[in-house]
Amino acid sequence: QVKLVESGGGLVQPGGSLRLSCAASGFMFSIVGMSWYRQAPGKERELVAYTNRFGDITNYADSVKGRFTISRDNAKNTVYLQMNSLKPEDTATYSCYVRWSGLAYWGQGTQVTVSS
Repeated sequence: QVKLVESGGGLVQPGGSLRLSCAASGFMFSIVGMSWYRQAPGKERELVAYTNRFGDITNYADSVKGRFTISRDNAKNTVYLQMNSLKPEDTATYSCYVRWSGLAYWGQGTQVTVSS
């Protein structure tokens, strides 16, 4: 059974930082790419960052390039999203995503609120 559990969200002031974690289980984590998505109220879900199975190829949404970093620890079956220089427009629910055996899986999400 595929399971994705996010943590690390919270309330942060503009310019601050947060590190999100996504603990994965139920599939061969080390052989698949992983992604982070976010969805703000009233908006469509958007892809924030992607990493390949080795962690040496990454892609980012233009809106977060230079501020966010995705990484993974295959020994811990965990993918991370380091978020720096946070802006109010980064406020959203962040979820990790994997496609495994032809099916898409999402975690329950963790809320990130950027506000003074």
